[in-house]
Amino acid sequence: MPVVAVVGSGPAGVYAAEALLAHDDVSVDVFDRLPTPYGLVRYGVAPDHLKIKSIERTLQRILESPRVRFLGNVDVGRDVTAEELRTWYDAVVYAIGAATDRRLDIAGEDLPGSVSATDFVAWYSGHPDAAIRDWTLHAREVVVIGVGNVAVDVARILAKTAEELRHTDLPQRVLEVLGASQVTDIAMVGRRGAAHAKFTTKELRELGELANADVVVDPAELVLDEDGERRYERDASVRRNVDALREWSARPVGNRPRRIHLRFLLRPDMLTGRDHVTGVVFERTRPAGDGRVEGTGDYVELPAQLVLRSVGYRGVPTIGLPFDDDTGTISNVGGRVIRDGRTSPREYVCGWIKRGPTGVIGTNRHDAGETVRALLEDLDSQPRKSAETAVDAADVLAARGVEVVSWDGWLAIDQAELDLGSGQGRTREKLAERIDLLEASRAVQ
Repeated sequence: MPVVAVVGSGPAGVYAAEALLAHDDVSVDVFDRLPTPYGLVRYGVAPDHLKIKSIERTLQRILESPRVRFLGNVDVGRDVTAEELRTWYDAVVYAIGAATDRRLDIAGEDLPGSVSATDFVAWYSGHPDAAIRDWTLHAREVVVIGVGNVAVDVARILAKTAEELRHTDLPQRVLEVLGASQVTDIAMVGRRGAAHAKFTTKELRELGELANADVVVDPAELVLDEDGERRYERDASVRRNVDALREWSARPVGNRPRRIHLRFLLRPDMLTGRDHVTGVVFERTRPAGDGRVEGTGDYVELPAQLVLRSVGYRGVPTIGLPFDDDTGTISNVGGRVIRDGRTSPREYVCGWIKRGPTGVIGTNRHDAGETVRALLEDLDSQPRKSAETAVDAADVLAARGVEVVSWDGWLAIDQAELDLGSGQGRTREKLAERIDLLEASRAVQ
């Protein structure tokens, strides 16, 4: 029976496993560097988006197949090399996502108080490797640079009360920080016009439904150029977005304790402050055709004690694998990894590390299917690993002292979180420290 390794247990990796399971003679080992499965569904989807997070049940059914083995807490590149996986398995699929954020490359970006949205999301999602640990929200004014769905998510979480979020799986310490938040104003800023914003209408509309915050839009920043008008006429989603913004711009600002300001045609030029961020200087822009903008030479500074940079995700290199620094992906053609200009036997990619951070969760199923079709096509023409040379990865890793978390270990973590939440009158309390996750997993050993 051919055995395929899938590295990464987020949607892309699990959908790859699902596509492989469609063939009766294939079994799959799914690796993850975290002790927990599900990737960005667990650590990236906003905690108050319960319907989207429910996709975990679909991923769970795939991972519970008797032909799938979960090996968590295994860091490929540190605990095991890419070369070893290529030797041990008939094929390896890398679905490791895009783990970091793109930079603005402007002055002041690294000042204290300037934080990537990726790190902020990891903090409130209880990611065990989150760069932010001891966090406070003493800032009154926050600037979110970017107008995609992640920017909307962080703005919404900042605008909600801790009580509104108690039904989610946020760690208790995160709820306490949000409960003590002093934030009054959140500005979400895009360098292009409203017709080019990346958020979806559903996400955008949620801002207008917040009980604790008013949405403020300047009608002067909603004027569309010819390109924007064409997009408005031809694209129903653009039309819905612009209509919602125009609706909010026409109504008076209420007296809710927080305000979300949606700003457009402002390009970040620099972050101000000496020992901490105090503001962001933006250059006003104007449309230059085909969705491009150009500077006007007119600058405005928005006060901010916290800046969240949300201008996109980016893949990071993995030791032993080729990496395209321009695209932030593992070099590939159609999912086949390329080394030194040639297809590398037995190595494949899917998801964001294959195509870049585009699409929605469902996009990964089609993407993984394309990769698996290429893999199976190649598998038919390659010699199989023999039983005599077979290596059990779990045994090798255990001999190296790696504490591999099995599927039963994950189920023990899951139950521990449910029990912890129940004791606090909540559905779940997410464990946010790796040491606590590993301790919980040992309940089955």
